[in-house]
Amino acid sequence: MPVVRSSDAVAHEIHGARFVSYATPRTGSRELAAWRGEIPAGTKAPAHTVTKEEIFHLLDGELLITLDGRTERVGAGDTLIINAGATLTVENPTAETAVTWVTTSLGLEAELADGTRIVPPWAN
Repeated sequence: MPVVRSSDAVAHEIHGARFVSYATPRTGSRELAAWRGEIPAGTKAPAHTVTKEEIFHLLDGELLITLDGRTERVGAGDTLIINAGATLTVENPTAETAVTWVTTSLGLEAELADGTRIVPPWAN
């Protein structure tokens, strides 16, 4: 039974946010990736289009999420279903760090508006 201890999780940082990777092939996952996201106060990530569906659960804090042009304020306990091909922007307009839990299929990639492709190690 693979158990990933918090001390074994791998942290990655990009666009001002921190992604702490728990489930990847490195830790024994064969189909899914899961990570904790930490979005500091005042952070606005660039818009990106995802290649795989994501389940995005907000554990703590508040965020402004723009999904395919529609903006919603989400709070702790809210879950978003982000379909493959959707364009997503995440913003933390508050004074506190927001914490998320995200699950997706392995192989997720994201494309920025300028065409840059990101292959996040926490999802591959």
